[in-house]
Amino acid sequence: MTNPVQQAIENRVSVHRYVDGPPLGDARIQALIEQATRAPSAYNMQNWRFIAVRSDDAKARLKAVAYGQQKVMDAAVAFIVCGTLAAHRQLAAALQPSVDAGALPQRTADAWVAQAIQAHEGDAQLQRDEAVRSASLAAMTLMLAAQGAQLGSCAMVGFDALALHQAFGLAPDEVPVVLVTVGYPAKEQGPQKPRKTVHEVLEIM
Repeated sequence: MTNPVQQAIENRVSVHRYVDGPPLGDARIQALIEQATRAPSAYNMQNWRFIAVRSDDAKARLKAVAYGQQKVMDAAVAFIVCGTLAAHRQLAAALQPSVDAGALPQRTADAWVAQAIQAHEGDAQLQRDEAVRSASLAAMTLMLAAQGAQLGSCAMVGFDALALHQAFGLAPDEVPVVLVTVGYPAKEQGPQKPRKTVHEVLEIM
């Protein structure tokens, strides 16, 4: 007997064709993103932002910068998952709720902020690496959340990042990392594609 998380991982496929279904309301979209934000991030920076593209007009703009991929239009919603640069500068504010809840001592929060500033300030490559890592983890969590909600999803990296940045008015410190379409999959998706064997990718030392 597999557990629900294992089932979601083993049953998830990349959906390339969606069918019509009930619109995803604000509450369902918010619930998916609430779960996505449970993903880990360094120092709990939470250096991500999500844009839910749901209207026909917004989807058309996204399709135009995603090389005309039709699944952007056919999905119930397409998420632009962004990573945030210079996230160390807002780390104190991001950690304050944990301090207020008693989940993180103030001295620990202060130490994390100092460490993050020392490591990230002036290091553009590290900031970008961290933004991409965090956004990627959040995107995967979003796809598993969609799977758990009986929806299909697909991660997409086929887009013009500069054109997307301009079309959706992203801030200078935001990096569009991946698109995630979510919706009702057509039945002929097929099973999950076979992966490399564990022996090919794992070394136990």
